[in-house]
Amino acid sequence: MKPLYMVLSMLAIGITSSAAMAEGASVPSASLPNVSPANSDLVNRGAYIARAADCMACHREDYTGGTAIETPMGDIYATNITPSKRYGIGNYTEADLKNALQKGRAPNHMLYPAMPYPSYNGMTDEDISALFAYLQTVPAVDEKPEYETKLPFPFNFRFLMLGWNVLNLPANENREGLSATEQRGEYLVNNLAHCGTCHTPRNSTMGVDDSKYLAGAQLGTWHAPNITSDESSGIGSWSEQDIVTYLRTGELDQRVFAGGPMGEVVAHSTRFLEDEDLGAIASYLKAVPAIQTDDKVNVADVSSLKRPINESITHDLIAQKDYLAQAKANVDSSSPEGLYLAACGSCHGVDGYGQPDARYAPIVGLSSIRRDNPASLINVILHGVDGATNTSPIMPGFSDELDSAQIADISNYVRVNFGGLANSNVSAADVDSVISPQDQRPFLIKYAGILATLGIIAVLLIIGLIIWNMVRKKRTH
Repeated sequence: MKPLYMVLSMLAIGITSSAAMAEGASVPSASLPNVSPANSDLVNRGAYIARAADCMACHREDYTGGTAIETPMGDIYATNITPSKRYGIGNYTEADLKNALQKGRAPNHMLYPAMPYPSYNGMTDEDISALFAYLQTVPAVDEKPEYETKLPFPFNFRFLMLGWNVLNLPANENREGLSATEQRGEYLVNNLAHCGTCHTPRNSTMGVDDSKYLAGAQLGTWHAPNITSDESSGIGSWSEQDIVTYLRTGELDQRVFAGGPMGEVVAHSTRFLEDEDLGAIASYLKAVPAIQTDDKVNVADVSSLKRPINESITHDLIAQKDYLAQAKANVDSSSPEGLYLAACGSCHGVDGYGQPDARYAPIVGLSSIRRDNPASLINVILHGVDGATNTSPIMPGFSDELDSAQIADISNYVRVNFGGLANSNVSAADVDSVISPQDQRPFLIKYAGILATLGIIAVLLIIGLIIWNMVRKKRTH
C-alpha cells in the first residue's frame, strides 16, 4: 500500500510510443495476476482492489512487506500482510482490516500514516470486504521480517498517532456537481489509488495541505509533479486519452516516461486497471481546479532542436554506433557535449532520438527537461530510472562516475540542445542540493525530540511544584 513519502511520480524521461498510442488508440490492460475462475467473484474483485490500491508497492508482490518507506521521522518498514498467524494478518477479522485501513488502528497498536489510511479512510465497505476475502487466499509466509520499524523518540510512541488522526483524518466530503464518471474518478484519486498522498504538499504536522491539492510535492530527492489542470505547471495540456495512456503504459509519446516512484505505480497498479477506471481518473483530473506553481514547463524553441542525421539512423544500430564514434572523435571529451556522448549517447543517440527498436528513450522536446526546476533531470542522471514494466530498459545512474560539475554540464547541454531552451544555468551547487537536499522538515517534526523532552521536564517541574506546595501548606498548619 502506497507510502507517505515514497512514492511517487516523476515526469523523468520520454520514450517512443507505438503508432496506436500516438493516434490515441486504446491500450489493453495487463493481465491481472492472482485472478482465477476457481476463485469466487468476491475474491477476484479483491485482487483488483489490491491493484487499484497499489498494495504491492510497499508490501511487495508476495505481500511479505519489508520495503523501507522514507519519511521525515525515519524509515518505516511495510509489514507482512499474508495470512500468517504469527507474522502476518492471519488473526485479523474483517473489522480489524477495516480499522487498519480507515482509522490506522491494528488490533494491538496504532499504525503510522506511511500506510495511507488517511486516504483509505474513504474506502467503501464493499471494497474492504472484497480485499479481505482476497487477502485470505494469499499464500501465508511464516517468516520474521528482516527489518522492523524503530523510529526515534518521541515518534516511537505510537499512541501519539491518536492526536495526529484528530488533526489530519479527512472528513471525506465529496465535491458537488460531478458526473457519475467524475465521482468514480474522485473516489479512485482521493481514496483507493490515493494520488494525493504523493502529489499534495504536507503541512506542519505532515498532514496533507488541501489548499494545494494535487499541486505537487517533494518526496525526498524526487518531486511528484503538479497534476492539476494548470496549463503551464500541471497537466492541463494533456487530453483524457493522454492520461489514460500514461497510466496504462508509463509512456506518453515524445513527452514523458514514468520513472522513479511513478514507475512503480504503473508497474504494480495502474497498468492493470480497467479502461473505465482509468477513464474516470482522467475525467476527474481534468475537472480538478488548476493551481499554478513556480515549477513551470517552458515552451520549446522547436527551430533550435536537433534533427536526426537521417530518417533511418535510429533504427540502424550499426550506423548509429559509427555515427557516435565519429561524433566523439570530433569533440573534447571533457566538454558538455563530450560528456553527454560518453555517458548518454550510446542509448539516447547523438541527436537525442534514442533507439526505438531497443526501447531506449528519445529525449528531444521532453517536458521534464524544460521545467524551471532542473531537479528531476539531475535526479535521473544521478540515480537512473527503472522502467514501468519488467521489459522496459533500466537507465543506470552516474552518481559514482561523474562529479557534480560534470552532471551540471550534461544537464545544461540536454536542456538547451534537446529541450529547446535558450539557455540553462544548472550549477554544481544545484547538483549538490539534489544529492544532499536541505533539511526541509517542518519545525514540529525536526525538533520533536527536543520539544517532547522539554515538555516532559516542564510537566515534572509542575508536578514537583504542586507537591512541594502541598507539603509546605501541610507544614504551616
